[in-house]
Amino acid sequence: YNVVRSALARYRGLLLEHGEWPQIPAGDTLKPGMRDARVPLLRQRLHLAGLLSRPDAADPELYDNALRDAVQRFQRESYLDADGAVGAGTVRELNIPVSQRIGQLRANLERLRWFERQDRERALIVDLAGYRILYQRDGQTVWQSRVQIGKTVRQTPIFQSVVSHVTLNPTWTVPPTIFRNDSLPAIRRDRGYLAKNRLRVLDARSGRELSPASVNWASPGNILLRQDAGPGNALGRLVIRFPNDYAIYLHDTPHQGHFSASQRAFSSGCIRVENIAQLVVLLMDDAAKWSAAGLEQALSDGKTRNVNLSKRVPILIAYWTVDIGADGYVSFKPDVYGQDAGILKALDAPRRAQPAANVDPALANAG
Repeated sequence: YNVVRSALARYRGLLLEHGEWPQIPAGDTLKPGMRDARVPLLRQRLHLAGLLSRPDAADPELYDNALRDAVQRFQRESYLDADGAVGAGTVRELNIPVSQRIGQLRANLERLRWFERQDRERALIVDLAGYRILYQRDGQTVWQSRVQIGKTVRQTPIFQSVVSHVTLNPTWTVPPTIFRNDSLPAIRRDRGYLAKNRLRVLDARSGRELSPASVNWASPGNILLRQDAGPGNALGRLVIRFPNDYAIYLHDTPHQGHFSASQRAFSSGCIRVENIAQLVVLLMDDAAKWSAAGLEQALSDGKTRNVNLSKRVPILIAYWTVDIGADGYVSFKPDVYGQDAGILKALDAPRRAQPAANVDPALANAG
């Protein structure tokens, strides 16, 4: 909290001293080794942000290696492709005004007030806007990985819970929203959809399996679709579960290729975790029984089963659009869910005056 507050004070000072950032004009993509009249502006912009030690150079218009390194860090921290090429996307991000960045810092300072600060022996943090998950011991991050989060139309919610157990070789019951919006239209278009995706049709009340041909797909009634454990299962081989009101959990995925994308809002709300087996071993915290080899052995029979954690681990699913590096550099993440504006609107709304309490005139004039 104090780190973000200090960053906010620094950015307010920047605005007072220098005004808004120098704007980088549109033009051809700038690449290392090129000379261009826009390079001095780019150098000045990155110097003000704290990514370059000096705003000048011996050859001012040369895009040199020092500038390239600063651009690549800016791109990485902004969830852009870190190729060093300053194209339209990078220019657009560079030109976001200081005043808007101040608003972003204010919104994140407010978010930090929502969560009670607790020192915990172990904790799991999902940084939604950063598309990452962190496992901490005694306040230090000992493991982290990339995640895929809910699409903008199916946003992953923000909440706290406690990890209770892990499911090995999970089955997948299609959630109502996915059934209604995705599966049912696909089945109506192609009756082979069920077989292609290894989905069984079940009576929701009795659990009895139904023949797809017996279902009126125009109005299917109270049914469920379930995918058995195995290759191609939507949840992969592992699910990490914790109580919540949203049917959200962490899980493996067959869609491993999506982890290479810079921005990873691909899921229907649940959180897909890269290298989830490593995290499960850490959560189990039992090297004798649940080493990497032990987990693989337990998965090898393909049977679905739940394994309780010997000690539950707190989990925080949070949405922060600002990060502060160890060197104090402030990086701003894309507001993928568009939530900053609502927080700022609430912060800037006129506060209602409190009605005056009824006071006895005699008491008011006393003394």
